[in-house]
Amino acid sequence: MSESSPSLSGPDLTQGIPFNSLADGAMLLGHARGEPVLVVRRGEEAFAIGAVCSHYSGPLNEGLVVGDTVRCPWHHACFSLRTGQPVRPPALNPVACWVVERRGDVLLVAGKRPALRAPAAGAEIGTIAIVGAGAAGEVAAETLRREGYRGAITLIGAEPSGPVDRPNLSKDYLAGNAPEEWIPLRDADFYLTHEIELITGAEVAAIPQGERRVVLADGRKVEWDRLLLATGADPVHLDIPGAERILYLRSLGDSRAIIRAATGAKRAVVIGASFIGLEVAASLRTRGLEVQVVAPEQRPLERVMGNEVGDFVRSLHEEHGVAFHLGTRPRAVERDGVVLESGETLPADLVVAGVGVRPATALAEQAGLALDRGVVVDEFLETSRPGIFAAGDIARWPDRHTGERIRVEHWVVAERQAQVAARNMLGRQERFEAVPFFWSQHYDVTIAYVGHAAAWDQADVHGSLAGRDATVAYRRAGKVLAVATVFRDGVSLAAEAAMERGDSQGLERLLKA
Repeated sequence: MSESSPSLSGPDLTQGIPFNSLADGAMLLGHARGEPVLVVRRGEEAFAIGAVCSHYSGPLNEGLVVGDTVRCPWHHACFSLRTGQPVRPPALNPVACWVVERRGDVLLVAGKRPALRAPAAGAEIGTIAIVGAGAAGEVAAETLRREGYRGAITLIGAEPSGPVDRPNLSKDYLAGNAPEEWIPLRDADFYLTHEIELITGAEVAAIPQGERRVVLADGRKVEWDRLLLATGADPVHLDIPGAERILYLRSLGDSRAIIRAATGAKRAVVIGASFIGLEVAASLRTRGLEVQVVAPEQRPLERVMGNEVGDFVRSLHEEHGVAFHLGTRPRAVERDGVVLESGETLPADLVVAGVGVRPATALAEQAGLALDRGVVVDEFLETSRPGIFAAGDIARWPDRHTGERIRVEHWVVAERQAQVAARNMLGRQERFEAVPFFWSQHYDVTIAYVGHAAAWDQADVHGSLAGRDATVAYRRAGKVLAVATVFRDGVSLAAEAAMERGDSQGLERLLKA
């Protein structure tokens, strides 16, 4: 991941500022000892932490203060003002926490605070096993250590690589703008240092009912006192003649394969106008390939984001040279192209499909867990079998914001669920109440989305999508279920916070502002 610091601006906080020059709840960007520092006042207290988000270097001074935390405007990472620790993903690393002193009416920033180690927890728990080494599995393992768990942790992944920054596989990495060293979430030394046993390239064959062990395909057995299932989802594969020529994108290996195929290629066909399909299209255009997109819908993303956003996204891609063939499907893939239902052949040196995913629930079913279009969990993310928890793409949980059971296939949701599940494996009894959030990147435009609207009867556009300055509110029976924004990061953060509070009036005021 990128780690760069902005040029220093604002006052030198080691020299002090008048305390009353900072309003209650206000943020001030300054610097101390050559580093950017964010100062925040809360009542008669003041806090100082590093001003650069540890996820993708977002400017925290442009974020939102909520309680004693600050949230990054880019991808909604959340940090404690008291400790600098990441309170919620996608950030994994803390930011620096600085000592703040009051000398009369002057506030100044002194040295950095040392990192605090959590008291030991979960001593009665022998071993925790995590099946699935994606975002959820990685965050769960880290959270257990951060919360003070000293017992054994085994993280089991089917992919040969360790946990990776999966969103980047279809974005900057695929486009050639991010080096591969950014992709691993952690290096091998991290797992050794934190005593996390990482087993990669390992298929889990069984989770026997009535037993507390995981059986790997090679015969190895992993005992557990608590188990987290974070098996994610698998791409839907097309069953048409020539399907063996189609590439899919889920893993680092998949992204590498597409990059290899794109090297020297001139023309690509992307099947599917999903988020993944469109991000692949944008990345291949960035690499200079001619790109055509085939999809059965009348517009991209219409089932997820509606007509207005779908038309905007289509026009954005067309501005960059992508050609769309909508309302049709591929009939076959041949050596030199894709044959459509109409009989038309689209020439292609490379074919990639992004037509959706299915939750990987085979292990959960075999383990006897309750299923309902995913793995059924309670508000604490525990399954129907005590001691087994689930998080990420497979988990269907009772969402207090919609009043329905939902399952969401988004990176940040998976990480946040894993964080809560890890705490609950230690007996914390913390309800999962985070508002779903995701972002999708298309060239230089990012669409942020908070909430969950599986269906809606009204989509209100505030601002101008064409002008790339807009908010879209998705309503059902008048209630706002979700909000999408384009270049309105502050609105996205404020909408998320209002939904968390259950503040429908505040949300309405925000939309009208």
